[in-house]
Amino acid sequence: MADDQLLVTPRHVLCVLGSGLDLDLVASIAEDAGFEFDREYSEPHPDPRMPRAFRSCAAEASFTGADWEAVESHDTVAYLLSRPILPGMGPLVSELLLALTAKLLRSGATAVKNESSGLTHGRDRWLELADDLAAADDLAAADDDPERESKLVPLYFAWVKRPIVDGSLHFSCGMHLLSQPDIEVEGAEPEEAAELIDALALYMLTEERGQNLSDGEGFRLAEDAPRWILGHHPCDRYDDDDFFYNPNGYWRLTPDRK
Repeated sequence: MADDQLLVTPRHVLCVLGSGLDLDLVASIAEDAGFEFDREYSEPHPDPRMPRAFRSCAAEASFTGADWEAVESHDTVAYLLSRPILPGMGPLVSELLLALTAKLLRSGATAVKNESSGLTHGRDRWLELADDLAAADDLAAADDDPERESKLVPLYFAWVKRPIVDGSLHFSCGMHLLSQPDIEVEGAEPEEAAELIDALALYMLTEERGQNLSDGEGFRLAEDAPRWILGHHPCDRYDDDDFFYNPNGYWRLTPDRK
């Protein structure tokens, strides 16, 4: 990948809604956790754009009626930012932010979305993912074997939006928040594309071999499944000042025609 791409550092941007939400409390909780409270854009007023914005962030996958009501009736908006994520530090920053998200939801926030991957979850799903992360922490501590891969699974589902459709392509957005390339699949049906994105992403995140993929290498969902060919490309879908931009580029999976 190009060296100048690596000069662009991703960062999390979190949008937090509430009704009667104490912005000073949100700022205190965020800053205590090492995150920045955006005082310029946070405000104790409703934002009429929010229902549409949350719908565009895959809310339908986990939102309940109560979640939609929280968005519709909010009267406070807060924005939080991580520090720029240095290479390799994405998992740690994302872990801290998922714990912070749960704390905010338990402290009066009613809805949260990530502006850096275009993804939201309902309140129950956010808390479930945070609990999964905490359980993985506890398991690692009990085994005296701090394997980071078990924690990366809930982080992947918390922060990576997929599959996004663009013509014949299906792709992910958010792997830059975990210091990894995003994934594209060309020429697959939607269900198969979603399976391929998840399988390759989790392989990259949890397997040592997944850190050393090569152009032209093959990938399969199972031993007897169709073979796909990997090709690495720079991120040209977004400008390098876009929060979606991935300086690690992306892996594209194309069918093996042989």
